[in-house]
Amino acid sequence: MKRTDRTTPVPTDSLTPEAEAAVAALAKRFRSADGIGMQVLSLVGGQAEDLIEKLPSSIRTQLDRATRRALETAFDAASGSRKRVADRPDWLNTALTSAMGAAGGAGGLPTALAELPVTTTVLLRAIQGIAVDQGFDIEDPLVRAQCLQIFSAAGPLARDDGTDMAFLSARVTLTGPAIHGIIARVAPRFAAVLGQKLAAQAVPLIGAMAGAATNYAFTSYYQEMARVYFGLRALARDQDIDVDVLLREFRLILEPPKMVV
Repeated sequence: MKRTDRTTPVPTDSLTPEAEAAVAALAKRFRSADGIGMQVLSLVGGQAEDLIEKLPSSIRTQLDRATRRALETAFDAASGSRKRVADRPDWLNTALTSAMGAAGGAGGLPTALAELPVTTTVLLRAIQGIAVDQGFDIEDPLVRAQCLQIFSAAGPLARDDGTDMAFLSARVTLTGPAIHGIIARVAPRFAAVLGQKLAAQAVPLIGAMAGAATNYAFTSYYQEMARVYFGLRALARDQDIDVDVLLREFRLILEPPKMVV
């Protein structure tokens, strides 16, 4: 029987050695994801923050709307596919999206735009599989919403200091048209990430190679973020610890307090 987050976690100010080791391992995994996008930048040249400026202004103005549509399409398609297709290992998801990225980049911006919702669907399906792997019930609307929350992480081309942890601690609530509200909140952050991806795929002559490298980086990155996100929540559930306590310890590992001289 799959389990979800505790609704009334028991707070504690001390962790067992096993819990401390588990948090440290997740922090190491989080930190190691920082370098995933470097091969893309070395391939296309320039800085990550300059990539979006290379896109036509018409694409930049449509990007937020296109991202919302991609997330909405992915949310329905990823959930529906679970009845027909089994979850795949991380490496297979990465290989699949890399191939799709190559196909999308081969035709320049038109095919790259068409590829966005497909890749987003595969990414979300991979995230859902990781949630299930950690013992969460993907039929639970809250868990599905938490899977969407992963897309508010900074992205493999934007991270430069390893401290963007806002998506880990953000509270997901389900009231009214909740999923549309979460998509509206996540979309601007994810749009910036997808803009970098589109710009890389639009580079003349190397669009297919850049598309494959970008999708490899993005899939690897978001799968790692999902394993950290649901790993912390699974640890809180299994060890009967308030998730905020784990997040505080997690942050202290990544951002040790500075010594006052």
